Formats: sequence, C-alpha cells, structure tokens
Amino acid sequence: MSSNLVKGTAILTIGLFLSKALGLLYVIPFYAIVGKENIGLYQYAYIPYNLALAVAISGAPLAISKYVSKYNAMGDYATGRKLMKSGMLVMTITGILSFLVLFFMAEPIAKLVIRDDEQIFTIEEIKSVIRWVSYALLAVPLMSIVRGYLQGNQKFEPTSVSQLVEQIVRILVVLVGAYFVVNVLDLSPRLAVNFAVFAAFIGALAGLVVLYKYWLKYKPEFTALYESSPPASSISFIDMYKEVIGYTIPFVLVGVINPLYQFVDMITFNDAMKSIGLSSVTDEILTMLNFLTHKVVMIPVMVATGFSMALIPVITSYYTRNDQKGLTRSLDQTFQIMLFLTIPMVIGLIVLSDEFYTFLYSKDAVGSAVLSAYAPVAILFGLFTVTAAILQGIDKHKWIVFTSLTGLLIKMILNIPLIKLFEVNGAIAATAIGYGVAVSINLFVISKVLNYHSKMVFRRLILIGIFNVIMLIAVHFTLKGLLAISPVGGKMQALLYVLICAFVGAAVYGALALKSGLAQKLFGDRLTKITKKLGFGG
Repeated sequence: MSSNLVKGTAILTIGLFLSKALGLLYVIPFYAIVGKENIGLYQYAYIPYNLALAVAISGAPLAISKYVSKYNAMGDYATGRKLMKSGMLVMTITGILSFLVLFFMAEPIAKLVIRDDEQIFTIEEIKSVIRWVSYALLAVPLMSIVRGYLQGNQKFEPTSVSQLVEQIVRILVVLVGAYFVVNVLDLSPRLAVNFAVFAAFIGALAGLVVLYKYWLKYKPEFTALYESSPPASSISFIDMYKEVIGYTIPFVLVGVINPLYQFVDMITFNDAMKSIGLSSVTDEILTMLNFLTHKVVMIPVMVATGFSMALIPVITSYYTRNDQKGLTRSLDQTFQIMLFLTIPMVIGLIVLSDEFYTFLYSKDAVGSAVLSAYAPVAILFGLFTVTAAILQGIDKHKWIVFTSLTGLLIKMILNIPLIKLFEVNGAIAATAIGYGVAVSINLFVISKVLNYHSKMVFRRLILIGIFNVIMLIAVHFTLKGLLAISPVGGKMQALLYVLICAFVGAAVYGALALKSGLAQKLFGDRLTKITKKLGFGG
C-alpha cells in the first residue's frame, strides 16, 4: 500500500476520531445543562445546517484535492495555484448565498416539522435556532478550499488539526455559553440552545486561523514548486470550473446524502408518528434517532471517512498512470482495514448499548434500543463513503449520482409506511435498505470497471468475521457476569462496565489478529517488527 495513503489515512483518521469523539463527549455536559426535553431543539437546527453546509462545501475539499493532485502529477503546479486563488472568491460567494438561503428558509422548515400542537417545540423556537446556526456558513466554505488545496499537495495534517481546533473552540463556547445562560443569568435552556448553535461560527473562525498558519508554513515549499512549474495550462476559468464542478457534484452528493436521509426523517417522522397517535413522544424519539444515537453511530464511520479523504488523490494518481497493481493493492488494503476496525466497534455498540446510552445521556430503554438497532447501519455508511470515493477516483461520476439518488429515493418511498409499521425501527430500516442498495451498485460497478475480484479480501473478511464472533461471545459473557454481580446504577458504573468489556473485547480481538498474523499483514512492516519482539507471529 502506498506510504502516502497509509500516512494520509492515519493523520486524517486520528484527527477525525478525536473530532468525532469530542463531538460526542461534549453532549454529556450539554445534555445535563439544557435537559432531555430541550436538547431536541439542537438537532432541529443542525440537520438543515448540515444539509446547507454539505451543499455549500462538502464537494470542495475532495474535488479541489483531486484536481490539484491530477495536475501536480503532470508537473503542472501553476494550474492548481490558479484554481486556489479564484476558488477563494467562489467559496466566499457560496458561503454568503448558503447563509441567506438557510436564514430565510428557517420558517418554512419549522412549519414542516411541527405537525401537531402536542409537540414540545413551537415553530418560532425552531425558526430561531436554525437562523442562529446559519451564520457559520459565512466562514466554513473558505476553510474547504484551503483544505482541498493542501490535501491535493499531500498535506493532510492541516485538515486534521484545523478540524480538531474548530471542534474544541466550538465545544468550549457551547458549554461555557450554555452554562452561563442557564446557571448564571438564570434564563431559559432554550435560549442557551440558540447560543450553543451560534458556536459553530466561532469554531469556524478558529479553524481558519489554524489553516492560515499552516499556509504560511508551507508557502516557501509551494512557491518553489510554482516557480519551477511551466506556466499554468491555457485552460480557461470556465473550463477549469466545468472540470471541478464535474468532480464536485458527486462529492456534494456523498457529503449531502447522510444529512438528506436525516432530513427525510425530520420532515416525515413526526407526521407518520402523529398518524399512529404518538405525537406527544415524536420529538423525543426523533432526537434519539437523528442526534443522540446518530452521534455515537457515526464514530465507526470516521475510519471510512479518513480513508476516503486520503484515498482519492492516491487512486487518481494510480488511475492517471494506468497502474493496475497499485489500484488493486490500495483497494485490497482499504476494504480490509476499514472493516477490520469498523465491525468490532459496531458489535461493541450493539452489545453495550444500554451502558453506552446510560453513560452518555441517561438510563433510557427506548434510547438504548434505538442505538442497538441503528449501530449496524454504520458499516453501510462507511462502505458507501469508501466505494463512492473509489468511483470518484476513477472518474465514474455519473454512477455516484445514480446510486446516491437511487438509495435516497428508496428511503423516501419506504420511510412513512415503515414508520407506521415499526415506529423508529422503520426509519432505521428504510435508511439501511437505501444505503444497502447504493453500496451494492457501487461495488458492482467497481468490480466491472477495474476488473477487481479479490478472493484474498473475501478470505480475509471471513477470518475477520470469525474473530468478531469470538470477541462478541467474550464481551457478552463478560457483561453478563458484571450485571450478575451488580446491575448498572449510574453513569460511572456504566462507564466502568463499558471500559472493562471494551478491554476484554480489544484484548481478545487483538490477540487473535496478532497471533494469526492478520494485523501484521494489514498494518505493515513496523507492526511486524514490534510483534516479533513480543513473540507474536509475523
């Protein structure tokens, strides 16, 4: 596997993991400050915001990365710089337009989700919180263009560090601001939620500062490459942006697809629940699905996201050089490592759903059941992200559009009838079916276009499956033993049980992977050297 892919994936995945972990952990004190009922208002703001954000910028970092990587591989560093300069203006305009759209669409969106007087929020409250979060759209698109340019130059650290700093600053503002509003000023927790969503704008400004410092650090290197480059290609700005937009549309769909699935739930769930007489609990259950458990479920997905961000420039480079061996090797390694890391995390969430939910939020049978049912969908989320990235890297943009929209259409068709039949599990099932169809088509296209049929990967996945079954048995009986000694009585006890079971699971899974030599084969020579010293097979 390419050292650039390994290094880039590691940097992006670590940054994403820390960012996602912080994005989950801050909910614990925030939940305590504003309360179980009011935290639902927060998710009503963030789903439309994530949707607008995905449309505004999600395609930009990866599309710019692909474009810059392509021309850099030809020795043409000037064309990438040309795109960077004009892109700053384009992203500024995009940010302003997306801000205006979300700000003025706040009331129509609020009217879509409030379907009954029994619901706990008002149209005015939802409109207000959406407008407060929309300000972040003025700053975030600028970050995307810089991140994309740096990634195209194989500089992955700035993306990770800026994401992490952005998240830390945002969380500090959320928690300090919410605490001050509720406990010092003694004002409504719902007002604290308004302030909390505005923190996204302040965090984005902090991320911009970090990227600017990295830009100054790399500027001499980029200047030297620029000066050694032939003049920028004669491609016009119109043709340049046609190419970039051709890359961007599939990326936008990949970035926007998860918020779109959530948005479908947001505008259909309450109405479907009302039709079966559950208006009084629909806001609370939708919050569990679209915010509280979704944050946990997306943590395993960060592995796939890190891979997709690092994979695209590498796949593009191999594809441009027609290096079939390089392509096959990268795909083999990507699928194996992603599933090797993701599957045990998902199994852990299923087995320990009660304990996780109790520790993170509060003891709630419905919430833990939603988490347990939702967790397996994380594997489909990850596979979709990676397979879409591969299709993008080999210029199969139309297939990404087709599979994304096909999956979404299936979700839209099935959502209401399945919710009426199975309540919240119906919404989860509709999401799983939609993603499952999209992933299946993506894999079929990849296998046909690249003639990719890896029996070795299939055998390795069987081995990974066996290891996970053994790990599952070990964790299950460990938890049963702990609960027999003492049922979970509070957050700290729930955390203790999670940590003990996680240690047992990691020890069993790790020992099996090391003893069989699978871990060494997946993670390379450095791990092999270490494990040989420890007495494991290499």
